[in-house]
Amino acid sequence: MTINTIMSLIEHKEFMEFLRLGVVYVHLLACCVAIGLVLTSDIAMVRDILKRTMFTEHDNAHMESLQKSVVVALICLWVTGTAIIGIDYLDKGLEYFMNPKLHAKVIIVVLLTYNGILLHRLVLPALQKAGSLLDLEFSARMLALFCGALSAVSWLYAAMLGVGRPLAWKYSLSDLLMAYPVLIMLGFLTMLALTQRAKRHNTSIAPQWATAGTH
Repeated sequence: MTINTIMSLIEHKEFMEFLRLGVVYVHLLACCVAIGLVLTSDIAMVRDILKRTMFTEHDNAHMESLQKSVVVALICLWVTGTAIIGIDYLDKGLEYFMNPKLHAKVIIVVLLTYNGILLHRLVLPALQKAGSLLDLEFSARMLALFCGALSAVSWLYAAMLGVGRPLAWKYSLSDLLMAYPVLIMLGFLTMLALTQRAKRHNTSIAPQWATAGTH
């Protein structure tokens, strides 16, 4: 092997390292933006539940804009994630695809994608029509709460797996995803408890307003 060949290989490796660094940076930015948007949306939803606030046209426009931004971030996540997988495959070969952490991340992103479709096609139109989460029919409200919990937990869990380099090859797929469904159910039950509390509060207030209106 000549010196020129060795130098060419070194330069190629350095280029791939810098390319991977740039793609990972964009990948993390997309994830951070999506997490910020989702958490902001969830906090606003909890606030509206507690205050019993009805949706306005401005709120509907904001939700649509928020949903579009999350979709863009999700697409960016898919594109950059696929690029990272391709770069790592060129460096490590087929063995790279046996990494359980990679499988866990792909599963979560697939669930996020399907959940985003449900939010866009079913949950958001139902919320706009009802005007409030509490005014949704029972099945639609349960779907909205579950989708919201799955979205928040999945983005945070995916970010944890993304930065958790020591987790690679050390744990099995079942170990890596053990806490995932538990956190989703905890998030769902927390939102369910908040909505039930808000509905009971509104039910107890309604007779008082009705009595006051007769005087």
